[in-house]
Amino acid sequence: MQAFHLIGAAPFYTNSFLLITEADHAVIIDPAAEVQEYDKILREKGAVLTHILCTHGHYDHVGSAGGLSREWGAKVWCEPADCGGTQFFPLKGADFGYEEGGNLTVDELTFTVWHTPGHTEGSVVLLCDTYLFVGDTVFQGSIGRTDLEGGSSRKMDESLRKFAALPIPKETQLLPGHGDFSTYGEELKTNFYIRNALRNA
Repeated sequence: MQAFHLIGAAPFYTNSFLLITEADHAVIIDPAAEVQEYDKILREKGAVLTHILCTHGHYDHVGSAGGLSREWGAKVWCEPADCGGTQFFPLKGADFGYEEGGNLTVDELTFTVWHTPGHTEGSVVLLCDTYLFVGDTVFQGSIGRTDLEGGSSRKMDESLRKFAALPIPKETQLLPGHGDFSTYGEELKTNFYIRNALRNA
């Protein structure tokens, strides 16, 4: 696997990730950068985009999904609850949603998915090998906002408790939708919001 980190435009600087398998199939997690940025890497590597995986449906995470899907014929995964066809949730639909605890396989890559509503109703986290793509569920030392459309502080607390019990190694790299990277273990140990949700269980 080859992995690339791209960043969306200001003011959000959304983290986006492009993975290329050994068979030259590509997966984008949260298509937030410009279409041509992905195209450049894909063409340089001789790869074909086949899967677009959205951790949730906010406009700063899905902005290039439609253009990339049309250009490459790639399928889009996003929870139906986050496909509103609005300015805030621009996707009108997706090819697939996610099965709780289910696996999505692309060549040698396997993504395991858990639903984590709270930032949005359709938020998910995705584990692939040693990478945990968490969207806006968890940040380094923080969590996603719950006061926006589709958000819920109660559901976020429930999701944080679920998150803290995931069967994954503590050294797994935590890749959030914004800001610096961390590890799963570091956030369990130091993230105030996770620790507070566990105390209030």
